This record gives sequence, structure tokens and C-alpha cells, in this order.
Amino acid sequence: MNGVLVLDKPAGFTSFDAVAVLRKLSGERKIGHTGTLDPQATGVLPVLLGRAAKALELLPDTDKAYRAEFRLGERTDTGDATGKVVETGGRRLCREALEAEMPCFVGEIDQVPPMTSAVSVGGQRLYRLARQGLEVDRPTRRVRIDGLVFTEFDEETQSGVLEVRCGKGTYIRTLVEDLARAAGSLGTLTALRRTAACGFTLADAVPLETVREAAAAGRFSDLVRPTESLFAGLPRVTVTAAQAYRFQNGGSLDRKRLHLETEPAPGARLRVCGPDGTFLGLGEAREDDIRFLKLFCEGEP
Repeated sequence: MNGVLVLDKPAGFTSFDAVAVLRKLSGERKIGHTGTLDPQATGVLPVLLGRAAKALELLPDTDKAYRAEFRLGERTDTGDATGKVVETGGRRLCREALEAEMPCFVGEIDQVPPMTSAVSVGGQRLYRLARQGLEVDRPTRRVRIDGLVFTEFDEETQSGVLEVRCGKGTYIRTLVEDLARAAGSLGTLTALRRTAACGFTLADAVPLETVREAAAAGRFSDLVRPTESLFAGLPRVTVTAAQAYRFQNGGSLDRKRLHLETEPAPGARLRVCGPDGTFLGLGEAREDDIRFLKLFCEGEP
């Protein structure tokens, strides 16, 4: 079984747990996911099955989107509601005070990874050190925030909802803490839902219970999208039977012999499809040819 299943991950499951369940339901041994979600987080988790698992290192750097619920006036040792409150206080804020700080958090910013993250420092995972009650200095990481919008804020309860569009590696709990601190308060993430990842949205995502029901009825494969859907944003080139044979054997393709809708810049990646429209794999544009990059159909060289 090859392709991608867009799971709406339930709370209480790690991403690894979700993969383990899908491996059992599908009977497919080769499975991977495209980006970790914390156990209490829910939402879009694209899971790669079979040959699609080879796509992990080649996926386009598409934006991710989140719906983050938060509460002001307290900070926990994990940055979210699963942790122990370690500090309370700060100013009571109005929506305008928070929004005034938002421009400082749009674009490329530096974040300090939380101690409960999987980042390695000195050869050890931070979350393992945190379990021992240790806290160590962490180097900042450069991340990208493309959009921040407050969709809800209740001044009485000092709680609200923040919609975030960002690049990979962004810690939403850290963003909430830093934004609250900049406005003169403390902040804790109370719930997190990923609404988009890898070009897929919640409209594409399937609840785990639906997956279980489909598997029990022998219809698991009906929920699996083609591998090509992972690269829907890349230019597409259709080749002849002879060119398809050459590409499937690892050969490059002469650009002069291809009918390209647009001329890709050197280094750009393309979807290469056979004369019948079958997705063969990915190529990389060079000055004179399209270099073989990865095959996703039968007959990998």
C-alpha cells in the first residue's frame, strides 16, 4: 500500500502511537509521519505509507497552521496545560495590548526550545533531562512566523485563541510564552490543534475512528491519497514512454526534448509523470537536463 493518509490525530496519542495504530490497521510495515505533534495536540498529521515514506526528506517546506488556545497570568514547567504551574502574576491585559506586540513576532524570529522538546543539547534529548528535574542552557533556533491573528480574547478570564501560520520547527507554546512576556504578563498554552500541514487541511483529515471503521470493512485503501498529492505544488512534466523508461532507470532527461509548461530555474524540483499520467517520481532542473532525484513508482533502480 503506497500513499498518504491524512489523519486527524486525537488527543492523548503521540505521533509514534498514531503510526503504530495505522501500521496495525493497514498491514503496511513502512510508515512514517511528516511532523511530530505533542500528545495533547490534535489535528492534521499526514502519514506516509509504503514507497511514499521515501518522500520524507524531499517534502516541500510548506507552511503549517495552528489554532492555539491560551491563558494569561500563569506559566507552567512545560509551557502548556499538562505541566505544573511554576509562576503566576503579570499584568492583566486587554486585546489591544497583545496585538501591539504581534508585529515583533512576525517574520524570522529566535526561539529557545522548551525543556520538554526533543532537541538534543550535549548529546542528550532535552525532555530526558527535564524528566530528571534538570534545566540547561539551550541555543536559540531561527524560525519563521508568517501570520498571527487573535480570533478570540476574553479580558475577564484572560484567555483567548491565536491562529498561527509558520514554518517548520516553530514551538507554539514558546510563542505564547514569549508574546505574553513581551506584553507584561505570563502565558500558557491550554490547547493546540494543527489545521494545516504539507498542503493538507482539516477538510482533508480523517478521524482515527473513521480509519478503524474503514479498516474493519476492508476499505482502508479508500482513505489513502496518491503519493503525488504530497508534491501538488511542484511543476509537472509529462514524458514519453522512452523518456519514462530512462528516468525509471536513473537517467537524466534532456530539457530540449521535453514539453515544459514553464521553464524551471536550475535547482527547482518537478513532478515527472509517464505518458499515461502515472506519477513516476521527482526530478531536479539543471541548465540542460532534468536530473533524476527519486522514484516513487514500481521498478526503483
